[in-house]
Amino acid sequence: MRTLLSFLLVFLIAQGSYSQDKPTGLSAGDAAPLFTGKDQAGKTVSLKDQLTKGPVVLVFYRGYWCPYCNRYLKKLEDSLSLITGKGASLVTITPEKPENIARTIDKTKATYAVVHDEGLKIMKQYGVNYAVDEKTIEQYKQYKIDFNEVNGSNGTNLPVPAVYVISKKGKIIYRFFNSDYTKRPAVAEILAQL
Repeated sequence: MRTLLSFLLVFLIAQGSYSQDKPTGLSAGDAAPLFTGKDQAGKTVSLKDQLTKGPVVLVFYRGYWCPYCNRYLKKLEDSLSLITGKGASLVTITPEKPENIARTIDKTKATYAVVHDEGLKIMKQYGVNYAVDEKTIEQYKQYKIDFNEVNGSNGTNLPVPAVYVISKKGKIIYRFFNSDYTKRPAVAEILAQL
């Protein structure tokens, strides 16, 4: 099943049907919009509070069903001590329902904050959200991935899996933004910004 799903994801990229709106995201030098959300333990996570401790690595991911997301989130977990060793914290944002965040945690063993983006507020503030087109929705349903079920009230919306490093002063000092969801920045590249 995993190989089949990976093949499907690569196929969708080749067909160009992974996004219709082509979001552009925020840029380095922009002020990072402040947000508050609930993490996997139901704890409130506030960007403002996190920034009082140091820089923040902010990662947007699509869901437990995405093998590329899971591999990347696991890499981040494996490198978490390197990130925190530089005085930074790691926060991830997802449109998936809290019960599906638990599935992500099971797959990745993430111990950092995984925040449910209720109402897509954070994704919209950072300009990473897009509505999945109908053709892609139907293709994913063939593999038992129903975005309405996975995301609940967030519906058929996903983020570009962007990564931002936000300075203690609240400015974006690094951005990785690529609509090809198979591409993610190396951890070493993130560490170099901290």
